[in-house]
Amino acid sequence: MKLTEKQKLFLRYISHYIEDWGQSPSFEEICSHFGFTSYNTVTTYLKTLESKGYIRLPNKKNQKRAIEVISPVETRRLEFPLLGRVAAGKPIEAVETADAIEVPPSMTGQGDHFVLQVRGNSMKEDGILDGDFIVVRKQPTAENGQTVVALINNEATVKKYYKQKN
Repeated sequence: MKLTEKQKLFLRYISHYIEDWGQSPSFEEICSHFGFTSYNTVTTYLKTLESKGYIRLPNKKNQKRAIEVISPVETRRLEFPLLGRVAAGKPIEAVETADAIEVPPSMTGQGDHFVLQVRGNSMKEDGILDGDFIVVRKQPTAENGQTVVALINNEATVKKYYKQKN
């Protein structure tokens, strides 16, 4: 069932709160965030989201912070070209493909993006593993400490960038 814009904002707040804090917000926190003066307003929103299948409320009345998001509001996807593979280790030849990958908008920001598939494990300490897909934003320069995809002599590699003094 479709949600109103206010219901989407409400569900998005609960989803993000759970992601950030590992538990659902209290009624008091929800009221404070939205400027509600009554817990009844919160209850109305929660029961509506539950009836539409987006959340599950706790079975017991004394269970606090137990709202479970079943279906997040963000179902829209952006499509970016899968340009090929990038090495996390020894550089590999940059080869373009004609495939595309769908990505949730929350994984991107401003600018042009593309997707690469990682080969190798040299970036595993940064959570980038062999076979992962990475979303890359095109930009002319990099900041110190950023993870970058560098193209050197037509070979691509993903690494941490650290500017040298010279």
